[in-house]
Amino acid sequence: MTTQHISDAALAAQPAAYWTGVAHEALIAFTRARQAEHGFTQPQYWLLRNLSKNDLSSDGRGMTIPELQQAMSSYIRREDDLKAEAEVLLERGWLTCDSSGRLWITEAGDEARADFKQHAPAIRNRIHQGIADADYVTTLKVLQQMIRNTGSTMV
Repeated sequence: MTTQHISDAALAAQPAAYWTGVAHEALIAFTRARQAEHGFTQPQYWLLRNLSKNDLSSDGRGMTIPELQQAMSSYIRREDDLKAEAEVLLERGWLTCDSSGRLWITEAGDEARADFKQHAPAIRNRIHQGIADADYVTTLKVLQQMIRNTGSTMV
């Protein structure tokens, strides 16, 4: 489906599920490609964020791969292999692993996490180019209402 030369009435009749799916895949692919240009993967970034007391971890405690998978369950993709991604971070010295299989972020890993985080605004700005904040907010509110209309409690 494309939207070239389609009237607003015709667009209004198109399935939201199709377009949200296309948007989801396009945004993830774009974000991951930009991150790869900077030498890291989205799952590597998530691992560092979830293990850093300066980010998502409230206490900086180490976590096992299953604990990390659970913590990331709402956004990890089926194809993401956290064990393999963690191995890369262990090789880089950004994570360590204790005898119980818990991964811990190192000082170098936390510095890398902070460096990776600096790229997020540029990625967001590119995605939001030509979209007014008010239009973006309206879009999110419409999507949230659609979610509520389906009986979901996810919002």
